[in-house]
Amino acid sequence: MLFDPKPKERKEDLFDREEELAELISSITKYPITLLLGIRRTGKSSIIKVSLNEIDAIGIYIDVRKAMKGGRVSEERLKLQLLGNIRRLRINIPGIKLEPTPLDMTDIFDLLNSYGRKRRKIIVLAFDEAQYFRFYGSRGGEDFLLAVAYSYDNHEWIRFLFSGSEVGLLHDFLGFDDSKAPLFGRIYNEITLEPFPRDLSIEFLREGFREVNLNVPQEHIEVAVDELDGVPGWLVEYGYHYVHTRDHREALERTLQNALSLIRSELSELERRSERYVAILKAISLGINRWSKIKEYVEAKHGSITNARFSALLKNLEKMSWIRAELKDGRKVYRIVDPVVERVIRSL
Repeated sequence: MLFDPKPKERKEDLFDREEELAELISSITKYPITLLLGIRRTGKSSIIKVSLNEIDAIGIYIDVRKAMKGGRVSEERLKLQLLGNIRRLRINIPGIKLEPTPLDMTDIFDLLNSYGRKRRKIIVLAFDEAQYFRFYGSRGGEDFLLAVAYSYDNHEWIRFLFSGSEVGLLHDFLGFDDSKAPLFGRIYNEITLEPFPRDLSIEFLREGFREVNLNVPQEHIEVAVDELDGVPGWLVEYGYHYVHTRDHREALERTLQNALSLIRSELSELERRSERYVAILKAISLGINRWSKIKEYVEAKHGSITNARFSALLKNLEKMSWIRAELKDGRKVYRIVDPVVERVIRSL
């Protein structure tokens, strides 16, 4: 069902992602490491779960956020989630038990690779929201990366899939281009999941309403797409609320209110790091999109800031996939990536 708010797990429940699904399955088969990137709510978790069910391999899905404890990724929680998912797949791997174990990640990778070799099956380890691994251990996730590098060099039956919505942070963490990082120079493939274009967003809503035999005015569908753009997660939420309320305005309002709640939480986290982050986003949401003009706005709100520090803040927001730089009429300008986020921030 298209308007089911939970991540999809069956191919027939995906909408118009056949090309991306085929590309992801092919990449997992051919490359030792695959990155699946995209802004929040574009459906990365869904396409990962469907791919693991479609591929001729043993797929193990891990949501890194579930391993968080006290702002850090707990090694024990990560191992318990990994071993628990192995148990749910009813895979009996000698040496692996669900209870707390002295095994480290390299030990687990060794055992998984041996199992894959015996069964002649690739083992796919899919880590969703993998940018949070930078909070793993006491060395910014380096111990985990060392285990992945060890597996890359020694395990022919293991494949890694890393997904993330904070694209720049995930790249920085994995460090393929950093000569001092454990994964420097390793071969990988990268796939980006884009929002739907306008015509496909309209068809997505039409098809979702057809599934539940609901006749919705075309005007309502087009207004929803104009407000929510092509981000599948927001479209799903609108459709879900419309089905249950049969009211276009209420469905749209509930979707935007939920977006407001989620975004406020994320903005609070940004503000703890620097109140200027929120000022930058506010400026861009108001159409102040050139470097110098944004800086003037931020300084009017929060006082003087050096050019170097201001540029670093902009770059950090790009890495976290809040904003994107692009050329317009030969000039560099900035825009907020998610139009729903832009509307919410503008209203604050």
